[in-house]
Amino acid sequence: QVYNTCAKQIVKDVLGGYNGTIFAYGQTSSGKTHTMEGNLHDPQAMGIMPRIAQDIFEHIFAMDENLEFHIKVSYFEIYMEKIRDLLDVTKNNLSVHEDKHRVPYVKGCSERFVTSPEEVMDVIDEG
Repeated sequence: QVYNTCAKQIVKDVLGGYNGTIFAYGQTSSGKTHTMEGNLHDPQAMGIMPRIAQDIFEHIFAMDENLEFHIKVSYFEIYMEKIRDLLDVTKNNLSVHEDKHRVPYVKGCSERFVTSPEEVMDVIDEG
């Protein structure tokens, strides 16, 4: 229900060529991780991130087979105004920058290429 209300339209916009961001904000132990991740391997109890991955890859898999996609995943948290790379514990004070097209990114954050929703779940598990 949260996914359909809050995130599904953002995914549609991203697939249409726009940038999209979804993040959880709140006190420690308020349910942010549960909302974003849920149970990664249970379709009924998945959170927002695995549902996004499923929708994006369903869209890609339904497209013309002659198209090629390269999808990268980063996984970080902002805590106490510091950005921490959840895929590399040595990167704990990263900063946000913009590329030449004014698209924001976290400089130095680890990236993993993925080819399926399952690989996205593996990256989340890694973090």
